[in-house]
Order: sequence, then C-alpha cells, then structure tokens
Amino acid sequence: MQQPPIAEKSTPYWWEAAPVRPLPTQPLAKQADVVIVGAGYAGLTAGLTLARAGRAVVVLDKMNPGEGASSRNGGITSGNIRLGYAELVRKYGEARAVAIEAEGKAAREFIYDFIRTEGLDCDFNLTGRFYGAIGKAQYETMARGAEKLQKTLGIESYAVPHAEQRQHVGTDYYRGGSVRMDIGGLHPGKYHAEILRITLAAGVTVHSDTAVKSITNEGEGFRVETSAGTIMGRQVLICTNGYTDGANPWLRRRLVPIRSRIIATEELPSELMAKLMPRRMMCGEGKVLGYYYRPSPDGKRILLGGRDASQSGDPAAPTVMLRDGLINLFPELADVKISHSWFGNVAMHRDMLPRIFEHNGLTYATGFCGSGVVWAPWIGSRAAHKLLGDDQRKSAFDFRPMPFIPLYAGKPYFMPALIQLYRLQDRIALARANR
Repeated sequence: MQQPPIAEKSTPYWWEAAPVRPLPTQPLAKQADVVIVGAGYAGLTAGLTLARAGRAVVVLDKMNPGEGASSRNGGITSGNIRLGYAELVRKYGEARAVAIEAEGKAAREFIYDFIRTEGLDCDFNLTGRFYGAIGKAQYETMARGAEKLQKTLGIESYAVPHAEQRQHVGTDYYRGGSVRMDIGGLHPGKYHAEILRITLAAGVTVHSDTAVKSITNEGEGFRVETSAGTIMGRQVLICTNGYTDGANPWLRRRLVPIRSRIIATEELPSELMAKLMPRRMMCGEGKVLGYYYRPSPDGKRILLGGRDASQSGDPAAPTVMLRDGLINLFPELADVKISHSWFGNVAMHRDMLPRIFEHNGLTYATGFCGSGVVWAPWIGSRAAHKLLGDDQRKSAFDFRPMPFIPLYAGKPYFMPALIQLYRLQDRIALARANR
C-alpha cells in the first residue's frame, strides 16, 4: 500500500498568500540602457534604483519573477556574514573587515527603511533573533559576541542563560544562547511581490519566461540573445545567484547551488504557540548544519528549515529529517501534521561573502550565501549605483570575483558527501560539548 505523503503540499507555504505568476507577454525591446538578468530581490531592486535615476531598464527572468529563492526562503532578515571577524582580517585585511561588519548593520537598516518608506506590505516585524548554544562553552562565546556587538556597533544584543531560555523559545534543547534585536521576520513572497509592484510602477520592463542564451560584448554595448529575441544593452547586470545556468559557464563554475528545505506545520493552538514561541522571535542554532525556524507571520504555525543533501526530485527523506529535528526541539509537536515541504537553491562560493564585481565588461551582483533577504536588495542597489558611476555609495563587497572551483562545472556532485561530513562534525561537537 502506498504511504501517504509526509507533507500535504510540496509548494512553498508563502505561495498561499503570494502566488508567483507569469507577467503579461510583451514584445522585447530592441535596446535598453541596462539589461538585468534575474528578477529576484537583487535584480528588481537594482532595476528600481536605475529607473528612478532615469535609465531605461529591462529585466529578464527564465522563470516567473520571484519563483526562485526570493519566494522560497525563511523570511528572516539575518544578513549573516559566514566568516568571523578574525577570518575576515586574515583574508582581506583589517580595513575591509571593519567595513564589511559595518555594512551588515547598514544593509539591515537599509531594508527596514526601504520597507517603511516604500510602504511594502510584507508582514515585517522586528522581533529579534534567538540563537541557541549547544553547550556551555559555546554559550560563553555567544555571550562575549553579544557584548562585542553592543559595544562596537551599538546593536542591542544580550546573552540568555539557560535558566531564562524558555522566556525566548520553548525548548530545553539548548544551553542558553544570545539575542540580537536588529533581526526580524517578513513574508518573503509578499516582499518580492511588493518590490515587483513598485519596480514596474517606476517604469522597469520585466519579462518572465525569457531565458538568456548568450551575451556578447559588441564594443558599444552588449548583445543579449534570449528565448524571446535579441536586445542590446549599454550595460548588463547579472543577478542570477543560486539559479545560474549554463548560459554563463564562467559564473557557474564559481557558484554552488545548494538546496535549502523548509517545512511548515499545520495550524497550532494559540496556547501551544505561546508556549513554544513566547516572543515570536526568529531562531537559529550554533551548529555547522543548524536549523533556522520561526513562527509564521500570523503566529499560527512553526516553519523550520535546513540544508537538503538531495539533488534531484522531491524525496521524502529530507522532509522526515526536518520533521524529526522539529520534534527534537519541541516534543509537543510529535503528532502534528506537516502542511508544506519545499526547497530552493542558495548560492555558496569559496569566499562566502556577497559580492559585486566585473568580468569582461559585465557587472555581477550575486553570491548571497543563504542570506539574500537582506543582502540581495542591498547588493542590488549598490550594484546599480556602481553602474550609475556613484562612487560615494561603493560597497565593501565590491572587489575581485570569487575564485572558480576546480573540476566543477555546475553540478554539485560533492555536496551530499560534504553535508554528511558536516553532520558528523555536529554530532562530534554535541558529544564533546559540556551540556
């Protein structure tokens, strides 16, 4: 007998309120000041910035706008930097390290101001984020990090001892943690739909279902061959990130698409939600492959996400793993149904930093490393100012391209083994932790 599915739906929970749709078909213009490839957060925000500066902008997407990571993510405004400060200094020098850390704060402030001033209806709430420690030693490190954030960047941040943990999240799994109050949550589908709305209103032309086949430098501009015809662009901006395809093999060798999967519970009783998510904070944990989780914007469900080692199809095993992780955190949810399970691609690379760069005359805004809710609009807007020649808004992330990955041409054959290695590292860390 065939087993019932683990989740009722394999489409994003976010699509219930903000379904992605094709745009009305329209002829492709013969030329534009700027052609942008990718109609996610980065491409649309860049297009909006350029159009308001008087440029004629055309945005192309091989799918529906927002159908990739922009409507599939967790909606947490983390703006994470994967590298610690010491590693940033070692790799890029102290001046750039300081600028990168400061820009993380500026990027979040930019997003919050953007949502407020543009009137974006996206269920944004600056709830704060709780980050759980897996042991006492990690808690002490988190406590020192929270103190550093408060002192150096003025970010409201504090340690949460184990005895006070349930005031923030209803689990005994962690041994305390830390909170930073400059992180919140939003509805990523609505967020993208609203950015699309104001971008179209600014005069940007956006084409869905229009795949770019090739881009050729013709001296005075670029010839962009697409499935809908040819367009000449004086400048071209590439914002494809985790959905970069074979039309740009140079970029594809530098970005690794990694599946991130999220599950959503059925609606939960209000008393249970108040117990498990007492402050409705966004949540994460101090593991290599840690989970991230949050209440839904209406406060009726819990959404939990993590890395997915599968590479094809929609297998049940990753959903089961996330459900087991959810129950491990919250045993009260052992009998709760999973309403949605879906995945999307994030783009990782060897530098692990969001990036703006040029190559063969093309400008790129990409490599958001799983934190695109904040970084994609920020980097998109900075890239637009770069195209406008505005040196006053140069980003600390604007420097050389990330290096290519040897023996890699777009298929991340090594990721299942790498994820298993990371899981082993987490198991060892848990076994050694003083809990």
